[in-house]
Formats: sequence, structure tokens, C-alpha cells
Amino acid sequence: MKRISGILLLVLALIMLFLAWKIQGLPPAITAVGFLIIGLNYLNTN
Repeated sequence: MKRISGILLLVLALIMLFLAWKIQGLPPAITAVGFLIIGLNYLNTN
């Protein structure tokens, strides 16, 4: 279950980074970095 959650968070982070780049906004980029950290943490735990 954590693996699926981690993958979904990584996909959502990529979407948020694209959105931040497209609208030149900082809040989606900050959220995306948080999602990346959480998603990678989920994928690296057993």
C-alpha cells in the first residue's frame, strides 16, 4: 500500500512542478517538493 501511495505522490509532484512552471507560481512548487520527499520516503521504506 505504501508503494502505491509513493508512486501516486511522485506522479502528483511531477504534475505540480509542471503547473508551477506553467503559471510561474511558487506555492505549487513548494507543495511538489514536499510530495517528492514524502513519496521517496514511502518508496524507500519496507
